[in-house]
Amino acid sequence: MSVTSNKEASKGGGLGETIKVVIQALLLALVVRTFLFQPFSIPSGSMMSTLLVGDYLFVSKYSYGYSRYSFPFGAVPIEGRIWSAAPRHGDIAVFKLPLDNSTDYIKRVIGLPGDKIQMKDGALFLNDKPVAREKVDDFVEKSALGEEIRVTRYRETLPNGVSYLTLDAIPNGAADNTDVFEVPPGHLFMMGDNRDNSADSRVDSSGVGFVPMENLVGKAQVIFFSMDQDAKPWMVWTWPWTVRWDRMFSTLG
Repeated sequence: MSVTSNKEASKGGGLGETIKVVIQALLLALVVRTFLFQPFSIPSGSMMSTLLVGDYLFVSKYSYGYSRYSFPFGAVPIEGRIWSAAPRHGDIAVFKLPLDNSTDYIKRVIGLPGDKIQMKDGALFLNDKPVAREKVDDFVEKSALGEEIRVTRYRETLPNGVSYLTLDAIPNGAADNTDVFEVPPGHLFMMGDNRDNSADSRVDSSGVGFVPMENLVGKAQVIFFSMDQDAKPWMVWTWPWTVRWDRMFSTLG
């Protein structure tokens, strides 16, 4: 007859409790990520100057309800959306690219179903009326060689009062004059704030087009972390000079 000492039992119990806590933490993280908030990073400059390369965001999954694209790998076979809530003009939303239904894109909601969208000489028209726009201070960034680059910046204000900044890097750019886009039922018209450097619903070759409501993943809510675009998050010893401290916990809507 073997006898287990109290010390050995304590060790076994401690290991079991540790494993239990780890499993519970992983399950909690999975539930939060699937149903509440999912982190995303910004890999391109299409939403400058609102979002910068190196920004890390929390996106609320519940804001627009849930579809199969709310879940990892589209694993839950939901038709359409459940507990659906309509986005509003000016929301910054993450969605699955309609071209492949897998790549995550982030843009601003400009057109809702039934809206008419057009660009004329770089100015946005919504339902045949010009969106209020005023020129503000230039956006300033540094080139790879350290040279200062200034980009013309405007403040747009949509009819519902949502206001945001846009960039106009190229006067009379390729997407500054468009035909009228009429948003079909169940779809959205999405645009980047960096108007001359954004593959969005204006650009036929972008694969975006009109975005089905089903493809919405969530609404961008807050920047929880931000670093210079060439910095590495794991290099914590560089944080004092690579972290953009002024952007931490900035709200987006």
